[in-house]
Amino acid sequence: MKPVKSIPPHPVPTSARILLEAEALSKTYRLAETGIPILEDLSLTVRAGEMVAIVGASGAGKSTLLHLLGGLDRPTAGSVRIDGFDITKSTELDLCSFRNRQIGFVFQFHHLLPEFTALENVMMPLLIGGVGRGDARLRAEALIARVGLASRADHRPGALSGGEQQRVALARALVASPCLLLADEPTGNLDQRTGADILQLLLELRREERLTAILVTHNEVLAAACDRVLLLRDRRLVVPSSN
Repeated sequence: MKPVKSIPPHPVPTSARILLEAEALSKTYRLAETGIPILEDLSLTVRAGEMVAIVGASGAGKSTLLHLLGGLDRPTAGSVRIDGFDITKSTELDLCSFRNRQIGFVFQFHHLLPEFTALENVMMPLLIGGVGRGDARLRAEALIARVGLASRADHRPGALSGGEQQRVALARALVASPCLLLADEPTGNLDQRTGADILQLLLELRREERLTAILVTHNEVLAAACDRVLLLRDRRLVVPSSN
């Protein structure tokens, strides 16, 4: 991977407000009559402006955890509060509204809508949230330019490279100015150069916009650039011995 430009340390003061708090979080899937525990009595606190990496072996439950933290799945037990809002006790309607406004997602496989252009994909969360088309377009154009794709805004996902699609996904995740970004392997399917570009962009956003993010990753360079690294092992989060 190409070197990442030097960016000053980003210490998050202990006085910063708690943005996300997960308590006693558990998730068990059922297969026939058998319960398969994925997460058990897991707790996590993230302060505003913090960037946290979650690492662990494949199959450890990292993606499941991210889905629970973002309200894409419900836990078997425990609670998740984001900026004071308990997403585990909310109605589905309230959760969808909160998620669209306050949580940005970047998935490993992009999940862009193939029939829409890059610009239209980025506009979509704003349009769903009731923002007028003109204002949504202006905000989306600014984000598309920010991720270096102004000249590709009118292309559909099928005409974009993997790295370009990931940049569109990142712009879409940030277009509504969410309080929290959740990213599942944001560099996982990219070549080293493109992965380094995405990492650089995330670091710049962290500095410029006080981005709060939780990143699931196998990328050691990306993990090392975060404020904290947590290891998901034996269904709980622990601090790696080398961290």
